Amino acid sequence: MDEKTEELRDIFIDVTDEDTVTESQEETPGSLTGQDEGKRDRLESVIASMRDRYEFDVDLSDEALVDLVELFYDEESDAEIARQLDISRKAVFRARMNLHLVRDRDRDAPFDLAEFRERLTEDASTADLADAFDVSESTVRRYRRVVRTENRSRQANDRYRDEFDTILADGGLATNMTEDIQEDGLDDATEGMETDVSF
Repeated sequence: MDEKTEELRDIFIDVTDEDTVTESQEETPGSLTGQDEGKRDRLESVIASMRDRYEFDVDLSDEALVDLVELFYDEESDAEIARQLDISRKAVFRARMNLHLVRDRDRDAPFDLAEFRERLTEDASTADLADAFDVSESTVRRYRRVVRTENRSRQANDRYRDEFDTILADGGLATNMTEDIQEDGLDDATEGMETDVSF
């Protein structure tokens, strides 16, 4: 410690009646991105609630279903989700229907979907519907699932989809806010600086 620093230290001690010039550091609050912690637990809780209410026809663990939800919200295709989870695309589609995760393109039927919905209320058989709409029975089964999923979601007031939206939007919001704060901080720190870069 040099002479000037020692003088300043003595003055500080005289003025404050403190024996030390360093202040103990308090624990810093958690980072904004820390809000993302527990997201998977929250997703598992929603999935468990859905399992209690509906019968799932795909044998996937809750952990795998959480992965599927996250990949779906990352806008991955069914083929990519199937690859990452090492399951078939058919299993991905069924799992999505179980979780009320309907894509816009799931509604792109090769026939009038409104008319198809109407015929479903008449309790028509898969074979009859296939004949009526001139498609394969597998196509009928696929769109029957889509319609049933939309009906179930509507009956639940889209509650489960809304919960997924909220949980995964929270994480995205935290990340975006952190990025904005970092950018604003950088802008403040570099304000008025000249950047003369020549190559």
